[in-house]
Amino acid sequence: MNLQKQKFNSSQKLMVFVLTMSLYGLATMFSELIPKVHVGIVEFSVEYFLFIPLTIAMLLDPLSAGLGAATGELIFSEIMLGQFGGIGELEKFTTVTLGVFIAGMMVKDPRNKTQVGLAAIVGTGAQLFMGTMVDILKVVFAVEDFEAVAGLPESVWATEFFAFFNDLLFSGILFCLIPTLILVPRLYGKIEALIGVQPRVAGMEVDFSLGKILLLALVGIALGFGFEYLAESGFSIIDWEADWAESQLSIIISLTVAAVLSLLTLLWLKKNKEKSINSYE
Repeated sequence: MNLQKQKFNSSQKLMVFVLTMSLYGLATMFSELIPKVHVGIVEFSVEYFLFIPLTIAMLLDPLSAGLGAATGELIFSEIMLGQFGGIGELEKFTTVTLGVFIAGMMVKDPRNKTQVGLAAIVGTGAQLFMGTMVDILKVVFAVEDFEAVAGLPESVWATEFFAFFNDLLFSGILFCLIPTLILVPRLYGKIEALIGVQPRVAGMEVDFSLGKILLLALVGIALGFGFEYLAESGFSIIDWEADWAESQLSIIISLTVAAVLSLLTLLWLKKNKEKSINSYE
């Protein structure tokens, strides 16, 4: 049986990209304002509201959603706050894109809560794991010739994986898994109409396996480490920090721009839906 797949043209992919970029960019600004809470050695912090790109990736085009999320975070939580780390920023860009893409590709039927929940935690875990491994490799390769610092690589493994599980169990569950489980079924069949595509159904099989997930994770780790290595070696692209970096004014401006862009994007999608309806009448 020849099964039809969910298809997107270039205009629809752009809509998904802009929608994810604006909404996730706005969310990252709010996450910057939430204070961190320390209980002993454990830190509780809202790393990100990744449920937004995860939800869009599971309902629409995963790659466009991943790229939109990474771009939104880069623009609104870095550039518009007056700072940019050069090529080193591409490490986070890569891991966020691949994490969201993996989650979106894992879901064959968005109405299946088991698939949605598993994809949400795997995608979040993949993003955190890639970042963790990049941080470990940076330290290990930087100190491997320094025998005087005995045991440092081992302590880095323990510290980084403690932070990994802390973020996964706190932010991963509260701000990724649970909201995604709630939003995906409720938005199913509605958000697709704004873009002008058919909802994803069980028959629209997505060719994605555990092997491909592992391969993408390895690619993300390799690329992330490569970008960080180049950054640490002095190879930077537009590495700058303004005098007004992270000031209250810059935060207000960034929040305003993100909110306006989100509103304009939603109005654009609503107009696109009305246009699609009129074309069928």
